[in-house]
Amino acid sequence: MISVLIPVYNYNVSELVSVVHKQLIISDVPFEILCYDDCSNDIKFQKDNNIINTFSHSEYHILQKNIGRSAIRNKLAKDAKYDWCLFLDADVMPKNDHFIAFYLQSITAHSQIIYGGILYQDQTVSPSQTLRWTYGREREALSAEVRYSNTYLSFLTLNFLIHKDVFNIVRFNESIPNLRHEDTLFSYDLKTFNIKIEHIDNTVYHLGLEDSKTFLKKSLEAVEAIDLFVKQGLLPAHYTRITKLYSQIENSPISKLLSFIYRKYNRIFKRNLLGKNPSLLIFDLYRLSYYCTINSKQ
Repeated sequence: MISVLIPVYNYNVSELVSVVHKQLIISDVPFEILCYDDCSNDIKFQKDNNIINTFSHSEYHILQKNIGRSAIRNKLAKDAKYDWCLFLDADVMPKNDHFIAFYLQSITAHSQIIYGGILYQDQTVSPSQTLRWTYGREREALSAEVRYSNTYLSFLTLNFLIHKDVFNIVRFNESIPNLRHEDTLFSYDLKTFNIKIEHIDNTVYHLGLEDSKTFLKKSLEAVEAIDLFVKQGLLPAHYTRITKLYSQIENSPISKLLSFIYRKYNRIFKRNLLGKNPSLLIFDLYRLSYYCTINSKQ
């Protein structure tokens, strides 16, 4: 009936598997849990996760080489033996005890993909994680009703149920650099093939928050990735907010001005973004001005 698929890299996923496994047993449906470790370089995590192999219908498998986020998801889906595949990121945790049951109840004869959503914990996080926490709560932790207004771009790949037949149509693109935004590209491909995404409120908490410095670095890598996708024709310029904005100002003096602003003030931007009260307005300006800068050099 259902294959739970969890890509792992340098993370202890045993508690997540334990929680999901208990819910699957209660649901009384045929299931399997596949955890594929993308050749973690920390042996401690591998040892911690070995307990998963003692759970019924569960497997923790370490790959011999790192293949990347897209390829490992495709491999998990290919190896899954049931028609419905529940993808969970390693650093999430279901909000309630009815997580599996609600997904199963939500499946209809017409379902293709069901996205449950994401939450961030309410308590104050470490000051070093404030930017990631703030961004997640404001931009990612959206209700199903809000997500439906932007069905495809609101879709994230850390908590979704998908029928295996869909993977015969759309897979994660393995030819792209491992720079982020593989979920954005996947969502665009789903839209292109008119595959319906259903949004429900069946959330998981995102626990593995990066520190602000790491998140900021990865955010610039994500800008480079999205720019590459547009240049390679994998995404239309109007698809994401940042590429749409850039396409509107690309040939105007605004683009040159923003490029100048990045070169002149990026350290001031970073001071705010790495501080205790990061501004998402500055975060947006930081990324857009960087987008203009990398294109001004070409």
